[in-house]
Amino acid sequence: MRIFVVPISTLIIAFLLLGPLRAQSEVIDLPDVVRADTGIVAIAVDSSDSVIAARGRRAFALHGGFHVVATEKASLTLRLEPLGPTSVELSLLSKQAGSQGHEETLVGNNLQHAVDLACDRVVERTLGTKGFFAGKLSFIAKQRGVPEIYTSDLLFTQVRPLTADRALVMGPSWSSDGTRLLFTSYYKSGFPDIYLLDLSAGMRKVIANFKGSNNGASFSPDGRRIAMTLSGSGNSELYVANQEGRNLRRLTRNRSLETSPSWSPDGQRLVYASDAPGRPQLYVLPAAGGTPRRLPTNVSRYCAEPDWNPVDAKQIAFTAAVSGGFQIALYDAEAGVAKVLTKVPGAAVEPTWLNDGRHLIFTQRLDGRTRLMLLDSRSGKVSALHTRALGDASEATFVYGSS
Repeated sequence: MRIFVVPISTLIIAFLLLGPLRAQSEVIDLPDVVRADTGIVAIAVDSSDSVIAARGRRAFALHGGFHVVATEKASLTLRLEPLGPTSVELSLLSKQAGSQGHEETLVGNNLQHAVDLACDRVVERTLGTKGFFAGKLSFIAKQRGVPEIYTSDLLFTQVRPLTADRALVMGPSWSSDGTRLLFTSYYKSGFPDIYLLDLSAGMRKVIANFKGSNNGASFSPDGRRIAMTLSGSGNSELYVANQEGRNLRRLTRNRSLETSPSWSPDGQRLVYASDAPGRPQLYVLPAAGGTPRRLPTNVSRYCAEPDWNPVDAKQIAFTAAVSGGFQIALYDAEAGVAKVLTKVPGAAVEPTWLNDGRHLIFTQRLDGRTRLMLLDSRSGKVSALHTRALGDASEATFVYGSS
């Protein structure tokens, strides 16, 4: 997992361009197909193209709000038909008597992307929440012992490297539009410097290369500011700069170590980890500066790597030391308490929210290997996102954009 003072996990960036979603028929309200006793939709997925059908079934099998079943057992039937190299036709039919169907054409950057957009549309139409299948990841993959930044779609069928630096990299963070990526690398200087990778322009530049450690960089929700941790003063402190890394404002001044800043959905606050109590705990601080406030998680003596829910500002996911290991926990500001979400073998670390505010991706460490896992925070369902053949993967960051 990422060490509290300076994260050292390897990094891979996922990059999958997202295309427009276009409805070509009037939107028809579907009847309630969600079982009241379970909150789960029994869905059947079919297509004349077996590859498309398999992709749709795998997508819904990952989502804790759906159960993929045979057609005769389904309350909702989805049919996906290819219309060309970049589009599919979505047809939905409820089993309830008298219900009307729904048809729509989805256009993506390629056929796989169009299928993902169609599956997201079904999530929206049935559960009333955002879909995430057409999002993109960045993460670190270590193949043959060499860590590099990679990009991928969520189902890991389009994976490609973005770097070939042969240098330690860590801490990827997307801009909200998915065109820029922040990360820390030892590339060239041999020291941890913060870089910005502009994917639309195909260029990279240094954001922070001060003496000491420069890490933990993350974009504000509007993409205009960057929070980061710098130790040039002799101690690890929080700073906020503009999107170019300039006009630095120091937010903390103390002898403790501050790491892993994460923005609130409105961009007004930061949650971070500090060892001021002796071991890391979570604190919230105004992004413009002010007095830090400790969150009463009361779940562990070690709470680190926080990530603020982009949909529900009351929720913050984090890594907690429990029962001699590490698991993913969730703090609820309304309840004023935290609870442990995972009980996976090995360790669960490095949580990052998806755009629906329900699912998280985390890194599982087991038997000396690392793998990215999907967690449904409501049902507790945990699924592996890729096979071991990919190599060790960690430190995922996710974005759902239109770029």
